[in-house]
Amino acid sequence: MKAVLSLLLPCLLAEGWLVPSLAPGPQSPEAQAGQETLQTPTARNETEAQADEPWLEAGGQQLSEDTSNLGFSLLRKISMKHEGNVVFSPLGLSLAMAALMLGAKGQTKAQLESGLRLQGSLAFVHEDFDAKETFLNLSKRYFDTECVTMNFRNASQAKGLMNHYINKETQGKIPKLFDEVNPDTKLILVDYILLKGRWLTPFDPLFTEMDTFHLDKYKTVKVPMMYRAGNFTSTFDKNFRCHVLKLPYLGNATMLVVLMEKIGDHLALEDYLTTDLVDTWLRNMKIRNMEVFFPKFKLDQKYEMHDLLKQMGIRRIFLPWAELGDISVIERNLKVSKVLQRAVIEVNEKGTEAVAGTFSEITAYSMPPIIKVDRPFHFMIYEESSRMLLFLGRVVNPTLL
Repeated sequence: MKAVLSLLLPCLLAEGWLVPSLAPGPQSPEAQAGQETLQTPTARNETEAQADEPWLEAGGQQLSEDTSNLGFSLLRKISMKHEGNVVFSPLGLSLAMAALMLGAKGQTKAQLESGLRLQGSLAFVHEDFDAKETFLNLSKRYFDTECVTMNFRNASQAKGLMNHYINKETQGKIPKLFDEVNPDTKLILVDYILLKGRWLTPFDPLFTEMDTFHLDKYKTVKVPMMYRAGNFTSTFDKNFRCHVLKLPYLGNATMLVVLMEKIGDHLALEDYLTTDLVDTWLRNMKIRNMEVFFPKFKLDQKYEMHDLLKQMGIRRIFLPWAELGDISVIERNLKVSKVLQRAVIEVNEKGTEAVAGTFSEITAYSMPPIIKVDRPFHFMIYEESSRMLLFLGRVVNPTLL
């Protein structure tokens, strides 16, 4: 039986509602065996896409790098607002915004291309909203987007229907996304990633005990601490003084745990997080026999991404003169009002359940035989073959959502 590993729902609120289909593509042998870890919109024919839409021309490696760097930039922006727990999906946000790019043009499209350089999504549309056939066809083709019509003028009913739809499609992981809906809404674009999986080697619940987690140099909390001894892939970064540990899932996803050597240094690392740094860590990892203590935790975070995107130079889509004319036949002055994202992730003995150029001197032999994750740490969940960053997070207090 599959354990729901992770769910992310980035949501873009425009003056209308479009919904990409949430149905996954054909299952791999691993999926059929209950080992698939990632469900995303059906893969597209990359060659055909590049020929017809040059702006989608990005190789898998570049796409992965852009997604990751977008995630690291957003993490830094979020940290300017608060220093607590964080979890979000860089890939999910990229998919939602890229689907919108299909209907953008002029400076608006240029800002999206410059800020994201990415592709993906889901959509609800007002019943009187006349979406362009080209936009609908491209959205369906590249992002498997399904268009669902409803009456936004009845805001209460629309909110209930959308929350019900999302609750059903996310298997109850997100029972309520919308607290309110503007009756003037024309389009809402939603996307999510459903990440399912179990640890390749689970932690034995018999060894889980309450232990101390250091919030900072002075405060501690008690948390359920998991334990496992065996072979782990890891490295130690002498430059940043941090341990980097891989915890693989069955299938094609891996969690990367980054633990600073000293309590309180975790925020300083965020200024230097890049794909180059992460690649350096991965290249220098070795398999070694060791003991690992890792806390159980659950995070549930909701972000209004529009303010963060504006800080990154993506502003025009939020203005009344946003050039989104390729979305609608008759609507003028379409603009995006909000970009929301909610991510939920839970880590336990079985695995994860959820709904989302720096030089570094590396030493592969200096890892201590015991790694105890008893202080604030960062985690990244990525797809192995493409190195695509699916989820990025920071755990400061495992006892809080």
